Parts: sequence; structure tokens; C-alpha cells
Amino acid sequence: MTTTIASAGTEGAVDELLISADSHVMEPGDLWATRLPKGLRDQAPTFEGVSDQSKPGGWDPSERLKEMAVDGVSLEVLYATRGMTLFRIEDVPLQEACVRAFNDWLIEYCAVSPDRLFGIGLISLYDVDHAVAELERCRNAGLRGAMVWQNPPEDLPFSSDRYDRFWAAAQDLRMPVSLHILTGHGYMQRRRGGTEHYRASVNLKIGEVMNSLFDIIFYQALDRFPNLRIVLVENEIGWIPFTLQQWGYYLGRHRHHEPGPAPDKMPEEYLADQIYATFFNDAIGTRYLSSWGGDACMWSNDYPHANSTWPNSRKVIAEHLGHLDAETRTKVLSTNVCRLYDIPVPEAL
Repeated sequence: MTTTIASAGTEGAVDELLISADSHVMEPGDLWATRLPKGLRDQAPTFEGVSDQSKPGGWDPSERLKEMAVDGVSLEVLYATRGMTLFRIEDVPLQEACVRAFNDWLIEYCAVSPDRLFGIGLISLYDVDHAVAELERCRNAGLRGAMVWQNPPEDLPFSSDRYDRFWAAAQDLRMPVSLHILTGHGYMQRRRGGTEHYRASVNLKIGEVMNSLFDIIFYQALDRFPNLRIVLVENEIGWIPFTLQQWGYYLGRHRHHEPGPAPDKMPEEYLADQIYATFFNDAIGTRYLSSWGGDACMWSNDYPHANSTWPNSRKVIAEHLGHLDAETRTKVLSTNVCRLYDIPVPEAL
């Protein structure tokens, strides 16, 4: 089935301020081999298959600013690329050292243009005390948020209160916590070929973020820490309103006679207050966005990855968001990000 979305304003490009809520750096392949403590360098992670290296801005922030101008993007929130695989490391001291090395490099990268490049640090959650210390270090060094594993190990689920010290620190430091696709202990650890590749890429992928979000909502982390912000990154958004609606439906029917914890509010009430989500190419998810996600959703270009909308982001925005009213479009393209990360709203390029 082909879905065509007719909308006003799809011809040409929009002129609004653009802020990408999910862009990426491309770490040098030898980052960990050169930056880990000497005793760990022989265990430095290696990477089979080189991710897209066609855009030098991935590793050179000065070049990145030029490439942002090509796409008409004023500011970017920056995530790891190779660093996403670090969450699969089960050796705790090694994982902690690897994320610290990445954070050091990202701090240096963003320092080239701190008013336009906003980094999201990596945090290992095996040892929560160490996680809190690294979160504080990242915040003090200018990073704006923290990425943790989206899919925790089975014995460390987000339904556990073991994370409470970390949630509390993230709340107090005003560091939004990101759950990014492809991070943690899940379907990506075992390659599936043929037909099963599609099951993994859709069913298993969405199932992981859905289950983690369920645990965070239903086991009341958001109620215990009302200023905690959770960001769902690169999981697209079309599944969100249906899922929250269904959770709310069954919660309304059964909460008074089912044992166990339940959230203080209906699931959809956490949107825009404590739950945010990014998207970059979701025609279905954006079709009805104004009715449920205008204050919670944030556009991104996923630069410099191969499926990025760069350098045609304005064209894609016009096609997918041209039907939105001007106020909602402005929120999704820029001001929601500024509100979430406490960033002054800049002038458009």
C-alpha cells in the first residue's frame, strides 16, 4: 500500500528555523585505541564495516558547520555513531572507560561551536554511582543530555528502582535522558538475514523501545521524579499515539482491581511534560501530529548517516509537515528542542 499525503505548502522549501534534535558525529575509528587507559587499549572496540565516511563534518566540527549551512540547519543535538555499540560491552570497567573516552572527544568537538553544537554524552549504567559521577562531569563540561541503553540487560530492567539515584541526578542536573535506537542488549546483537531481517528492523526494534517506555511509565519513575525528561530517539513516532491510547484504555479499565504499580496519570499525559520523541522521515507519524504530539515531537535530519534527509531536509519537511499550522510546525522544527535543552532560540540561517 502506498500512502500519499496531500497537504498545503508542499511546493518548495519552508523558511523556518531548523534545529535537528538527532544528528550524529562520526567518531574516528582509532578513538578508543588512542584514548583508553593504556592497560585497556588492547581491548579497544573494533568496528566491522565502516559507517558512512562521505561527510567530513562527522569528525571535523568546522566542516560540520559548513554542511549544516547547506541543509539550512542552525543548531544540532549530537549523538554517537560507533559509540552506540558500546552499550553491548559486558565488561563493566571497559564499558565505563570507553564511554568516558567518547565523552571527552565529544566535549572537544562541541567546544568548537558551543552555541550551535550540543552534545549528548554516553552513560554506562552498570554501576549507578559511577553513572551519576559521569553524568555530573558531562554536565559540568557543557554536554546537554545523556544517552543510556534503550534495551537494558534482562536482569537490570527499567522497572527496577536501582536506577532511582540516576533518575534523580538527571532530574536535578536538568539532563534529559535519551533512549536511542540500536543501543543495549537486544535484537541488534544477533544478525538476522533474509526475511527475518525485516521482522527485526520493525517488530523487534519498536518492541524494545515500547517495553522500556512501559517500564518507565508504569513502574512510576516519572511519578517519583516529576522533572525527569525522557527522549525517544530515532524510533520514529507513528506508534506512539496508538500505544499510549491502548495503555490508557486498559489502565482505565483495570487499574482498580489489578495488583502492582500503575502510573499516577494516564500515559498520554506524560507527553511534552516528561516524554519527548524525535523523527526524521515518518509520513504516517506526522500526518496527525498536531492532534497529539505538537509539544512533544522534534524533527531531526539524522546527519551524516546514509538515510539522512541532508541536504534535502527542507524539501522533506515541506512534504511531511507542510499541512501543519505554523505554530505547531515551529514547535516541532525548533522551539521544542530549545525548551527541552534550555537553549536560547537563535535566528534562522
